Parts: sequence; C-alpha cells; structure tokens
Amino acid sequence: MDRKLIIFGANGALGKGVTKSLLQKDFDEIYLFDFKFDENISNQKVKQFTIKDLSIENNVLASMFEIKTNEKTQLFLFSTIGGYYGGTAIWETEEKDFDRMMDMNLKSNFFIAKHFSTLVKKSYSGSICFTSAYTGNNPEELKFSYGATKSALNYLVKTLSLEGNKINLSVNAIAPFIIDTPANKEWMKNADTSKWIKPEEIGELVYSLFKNYNFVSGNIIELKNRFNN
Repeated sequence: MDRKLIIFGANGALGKGVTKSLLQKDFDEIYLFDFKFDENISNQKVKQFTIKDLSIENNVLASMFEIKTNEKTQLFLFSTIGGYYGGTAIWETEEKDFDRMMDMNLKSNFFIAKHFSTLVKKSYSGSICFTSAYTGNNPEELKFSYGATKSALNYLVKTLSLEGNKINLSVNAIAPFIIDTPANKEWMKNADTSKWIKPEEIGELVYSLFKNYNFVSGNIIELKNRFNN
C-alpha cells in the first residue's frame, strides 16, 4: 500500500513540530504546504510547495493537483490552517475581523476537506485531522469570532465523518487550549508553560489517529492541560 501524508501549514510553530514527529513515521511520500518555508528539508520522500490564500478555492485545487493517487493509495492529511482574533466584545467586533476568521478557520478548511475528499474517492482510503480549538466547544468571553468559526469547523468535522463512510474517509480534529510555541510564551510571559501541549506531542497524537483511522472518526479531541509524571 502507498501511504502519502499531506500537511497544510507545515512551516508554522505547530506545523514544524508535527512535521518533525511525522517525518519519522512510515509514510512513503510527504507533501508539505505553506505560504513560505524557512528551510528546505533534505529528505528524499519530502516535497515542499508554497501556496497562496487557501480561502480561494482554485488555490486549494492547485495544491491538491500536486498529489498523485491511485486505487492503492492511503491518504493522510493534517491541517494547521487557522488564525486567532480576540479581545473584543461582540458589540465591538468589526465585520472585517469576523470575515477574516471565517476565511481562515472555516472557509479554507472547507475547501481542503472538499478537494481532499475528491482525492480519497480515487484512492483506497483516507483520513484527515483538522486543528480546532478548545473554545470551539467551550465558549469564552471576548473570543466570539474565533470560537464561533472553530465551532463551525467542528460541525464540518462531524458531518464529513458521517458522509466519509461512503468513501472510506475518517475525519477528526484536535482542539488545543494553549500550544507551547514561542509566540504564546512571549504573549503570556508569566504563565505556567509546563501544562501546555507541545507540537511534537500533537504530532504523536495525530499519528495515532492516522494509525487507527479505519475506526476512529468524528472526534473533537480537547487538549486543555497536561500533567507531568
């Protein structure tokens, strides 16, 4: 069986950690997509592609066109695509900020889901894991646009999981509270970072979802706190 891995947002802090973890796994080819890359990965099975705005459907189509598949291909996709906006009450939120969250958190991932599903229909089977957020299931003050669009992403996951049964496609999402990244450490300098989830740990979790993809689907996996033992 030909096992192919696709990662959207591979150059971000989360994407780099997940990529580092998944590079060690049993994939035959790995396709990395992002708006830019800080370095070229020297690995024969890795292909890197720069992409444009994924809220434009033709850009997602162009990305998927790079992936060759047949009836013996198992496809696995992890999407880190999304963005954060917060700090304002609903009555202070501007339309442009709401629209930006819709484009980044929902519309882009909808196009990824749509066209990845088309690839899976031509393949043996497939699995996709999105990056949602804890607040998508647990509303918080001053995060309406962010939380609402992540909640909509969760609905996409659960609906596609049901429809995916017809094409041997499983769908899940991780929903972190805070990820251990340089940007988050700078933003919350006095926080207890020992409880934060590390990108490499998320990579191992995503791999376990992919490894058991034929019976694990429709889950929004909340990652709020860790404990050290």
